[in-house]
Amino acid sequence: MRVAAGVFAPGHLGELTRLVPFEMVDDVLAATGRTQSRVRLLPARVAVYLLLAGCLFAELGYRQVWSKLTSGLRGLPIASPSGSALRQARQRLGPRPVRALFDLLRGPTATSAPQVRWHGLLLSVIDGTTLVVADSPSNTSRYTKHRCANGSSGYPQLRLSALLTCGTRSVIDAVFDPVSVGELDQARTLTRSLQPGMLLLADRNYAAADLLATIAATGAHLLIRAKANRRLASVARLADGSWLSKIGALTFRVVEARISITTTAGTHTGDYRLITTLLDPHHYPAADLVRLYHQRWEIETAYLELKSTILGGRVLRARTPDGVDQEIHALLIVYQVLRTAMADATDSQPGLDPDRASFTTALTTARDQLVHAAGVIADTVIDLVGVIGERVLANLLPDRRIRTKARMIKRSNSKYQARGPHIDRRTYKATTSINILTNAP
Repeated sequence: MRVAAGVFAPGHLGELTRLVPFEMVDDVLAATGRTQSRVRLLPARVAVYLLLAGCLFAELGYRQVWSKLTSGLRGLPIASPSGSALRQARQRLGPRPVRALFDLLRGPTATSAPQVRWHGLLLSVIDGTTLVVADSPSNTSRYTKHRCANGSSGYPQLRLSALLTCGTRSVIDAVFDPVSVGELDQARTLTRSLQPGMLLLADRNYAAADLLATIAATGAHLLIRAKANRRLASVARLADGSWLSKIGALTFRVVEARISITTTAGTHTGDYRLITTLLDPHHYPAADLVRLYHQRWEIETAYLELKSTILGGRVLRARTPDGVDQEIHALLIVYQVLRTAMADATDSQPGLDPDRASFTTALTTARDQLVHAAGVIADTVIDLVGVIGERVLANLLPDRRIRTKARMIKRSNSKYQARGPHIDRRTYKATTSINILTNAP
C-alpha cells in the first residue's frame, strides 16, 4: 500500500496477502523494470493486486472490484479512480510482472500428505482445455473463433495446457496459445518442468512417439494411455501379465486391462492399454498401475475449479492480447495461492487427505477476507492456517467414493442434437474390478 498526494491507495489480497506479500510483488516489479519513480495515484503494486482481486470477483467490473478492495479500509482517505484510470494502470503494468509473479508461485505445494506421491514419485498430470476471451478486434487478431458445423463460436478461444500435481492439484507449470497451437506442442513446452522423481499421467492424445521420447529424456517416468489399435510388438512377457515393447529407441512396459464397473443400473466393461517407463513388475504391479491411472482425472477437477467455480463460465474481461496475458496469469496465481492455503490447512491435521478440502469454501472465504482487509490492517493477526484454513477444516468434504456417471451432451449446438427430457442425470455408487489381459500381440 502507498500514499499518493495525500490519498490512500489500497493494494492487498486480504488474508492471501501472506502468500503474495508486498515485498514479493515489489521484487517482481523491480526485476521486470516496472518500478515507478513517479508517485502515482495507482502505483504498479496496486495494479497487480487489482488484477488478482479481479479474479476473486470475476462477476464484477474493475470499479466494483476496487470498491471491494477499499470496503475494509473505512476511515482512511481512499482514492476513487475512474474506470479509465484503472484501465490505464493495468496497461502501464503490462503482462511481464504478472507472468514473473506466477513463475515465482508455481510449483508443487509443500505438503506431507502421502497422497501426492506413489512409491516415492511425485504424481503429476498434463492436459489441455479452452477458455473464451472477449470478442474485440484486438483479441480476434490473435485468438480465432472455433469453427463448427453450425458456423463459428460467438467468442474467440485460447488453449490452456497445465502440468499439475495430482494430490493437491497445484500448478507446476502452464502455457496458453491460440487454439491453432495443439496440445502436443504445448506439452513439449511443459516438459521443461519435468524432472527425475516425477511420474507423469496423461491421456492417449499424448502417446506420440516423439513426445514420449522428450518426456523420458527429462528423467521423469510416465504412465500414459495408448490407443487399443496401436501396433506394439511384444519384446518380452513379464510375470504379472504385462509385457515389454519398443517405441522408437525406447523400451516401454505395456499393461492391458479389462475394467468392469458395476452399479445398480448394470455392469459396463471397457479395455484399457497403458504404457509406462516403470519396467519392474515386482515393484510396480500391473493392477496397481491401472488403479493409479484414475488419478489422471484430477486435472479435470482443477479445470472445473478454474472455469466454473472461479470464472462461473464467464468470458475473460480483457479486450487486448496483453490484457488476456495478464488475466490468465492472475487467474493461475489466485488458483495457486488458494490451493496453497488449502494444503496448509489439511497439513495441520496429519493423515487428512487434501481431496477433502473444499475449493468453493476456500474461494468464498478468501473473498470475505479481502473485503474485510484481513491480514492487511494493523490489528489483524493470521497464523499459518488462518481463517481460510479454519473454514476449510470446518467444512470438509466426505471421503471420496467410487461413483460413475454416463457421458452425455449437456448443452447441444443444435436443437436437432438435443437428447430430450428423459436424460438419466443420476450419479451411481459403483464397484470396480480389474483383470489384467495376458494375450500379448
